Amino acid sequence: MTQDSQEQGFRLPVFQGLLPVDRSGLGRDILAGFTLAALAIPGTMGYTKIIGTPVITGLYTILIPMSLFAIFGSSRHLSVGADSATAAVVAAGLAGMAVRGSNEWLALCSLLALMAAVLMFAARVLRLGFLADFLSRTVLTGFLTGVGVQVALLEVSGLLGLQRTSNDPLVEIVHDLRQIGDTNPYAVCVSLAVLVVILGGKRISERIPGGLIAVVAAIGVSWALNLGAHLETLGAVPSGLPTLGLPHVAWSWPLIQKLLPIAFACFVVILAQSAATSRAYAAKYSDRFDENVDMVGLGMANLGAGLSGTFIVNGSPTNTAMVDGGGGRSQIAQLTTCVLVLLVLLFLTGPLAYLPTAVLAAIVFLVAVRMIDVQGMRRIFVEARAEFWVALLTAATVVVIGVEQGILLAMVLSLLDHVRRGYRGRNSIIASDKRRKGWQTVALSEPHQIAPGLLVYWFTNSLYYANAGQFAEEVLRLAKAKGQAPLGCLCIQASAIADVDFSAAAMLRDTCKLLKEQGILLVFAHVSSAVREQFDRYGLTEAVGAQAFYGSLHAVVDAWEHVSAAQATTTNSTNGASPASI
Repeated sequence: MTQDSQEQGFRLPVFQGLLPVDRSGLGRDILAGFTLAALAIPGTMGYTKIIGTPVITGLYTILIPMSLFAIFGSSRHLSVGADSATAAVVAAGLAGMAVRGSNEWLALCSLLALMAAVLMFAARVLRLGFLADFLSRTVLTGFLTGVGVQVALLEVSGLLGLQRTSNDPLVEIVHDLRQIGDTNPYAVCVSLAVLVVILGGKRISERIPGGLIAVVAAIGVSWALNLGAHLETLGAVPSGLPTLGLPHVAWSWPLIQKLLPIAFACFVVILAQSAATSRAYAAKYSDRFDENVDMVGLGMANLGAGLSGTFIVNGSPTNTAMVDGGGGRSQIAQLTTCVLVLLVLLFLTGPLAYLPTAVLAAIVFLVAVRMIDVQGMRRIFVEARAEFWVALLTAATVVVIGVEQGILLAMVLSLLDHVRRGYRGRNSIIASDKRRKGWQTVALSEPHQIAPGLLVYWFTNSLYYANAGQFAEEVLRLAKAKGQAPLGCLCIQASAIADVDFSAAAMLRDTCKLLKEQGILLVFAHVSSAVREQFDRYGLTEAVGAQAFYGSLHAVVDAWEHVSAAQATTTNSTNGASPASI
């Protein structure tokens, strides 16, 4: 590697989401930033209700984290900020470790953000961006649906003006039903009004900031009618910028060990959700996108969140769609939102004291309901019935057991699904097609010879310990199959074999020996150079013969037909042929 390439490999890319600036679309980006601010500010305040932190921390998730991703990320479209999925994971994971809403609770939330940042940076160094592909869309749909159900059930108490007593959605909904007689009519009226405003505005136009209208109207009505005397309001909200520094917790290795599974679960959600969103919009607009660079941006965003006293942030599909719908095509829209939040923090936090908490409960409830992807689940049910049950199991785990356990189950199920699909391939036979004067694939149960005495077996996966037995079983079964002529040569079409491990190599040596004892040659076609090097290292080349490798099936067929013709004209030919003969 040259010095220039080394410097390029270690250079920290910045401003990829901002440059080049499209001057003709600058005004459009700024307007999209206003749209995002109008919709995201009430939303982020609602997410603080999920995670159990002061409402001001929701605004903090926009101010520094969003601006850091705009600088260090690669996506021109991804909007980073508070997210209901990661908020639910943190809230469920920290339950019992501190008093919800206390300073210690907030410090643990900030510490988790720092740990998520460290995991992001480590993943970037190790180039683990591909891990985002291992959380399948099926289980991700089930996971987010489960989170939506859980959060919606937990917000019922807020809609009714009741005190929440548990973070378990099933326990909480039972408690709400038992305490239904204590419902606060003022809270119910406020909640219904907020739902009507948001849903009504969305019905008229997606660009109407129903959440912001509801928040402003609720503050005005609460101040005018003194609603604070009848239902819970936010109370005094501090103004000004966040204080930068490390979380005030008693740092210890046992504490890190307790928090690590929660941070890792959040890391997986962030990686999968952010990468999927960035990839979708990059494809839509033919923009560049580097998931490894985005990991740096997401790591910096969470580093900023942890140091500014707020909680984990994530790439938000909802906010990204808001910016796109508003005409935003670069991170200038997100930076505009950051400036607007800065103004709110400096000058407009006073009126928030009059905001009824039922307003935030209604906003969060709607967000949660939108996460319940009924249409997606129905589509999975229709198109992939087995995968539907996997998605449903993931959703049920989130609701009944917990969010953290749900994401871990989602990861395990995704990997099991990958292994299930990958290790046992749908192998087949390549046979001649006389009608089209070419070749065709047929099932293993129909072992038609491609030429008299020659059978071609197409193995469609890499060879490793999990499928080595399948390979040996199918090859030896084909060796005993009856064809139009006695089998003299078995060719392995190896174009799909990208790797051979130690166990598979041992199996190949044994299989070659068994075939030789039956007078059957074993040859290979389309072996890649990397796999050929493995064959050499494992001693397989010596076992099957250096001349048993062909660049195409045509070469195998031509060589075998030549040998067969020579045998037919030679009266003293031996029974079978050596590897060097073909």
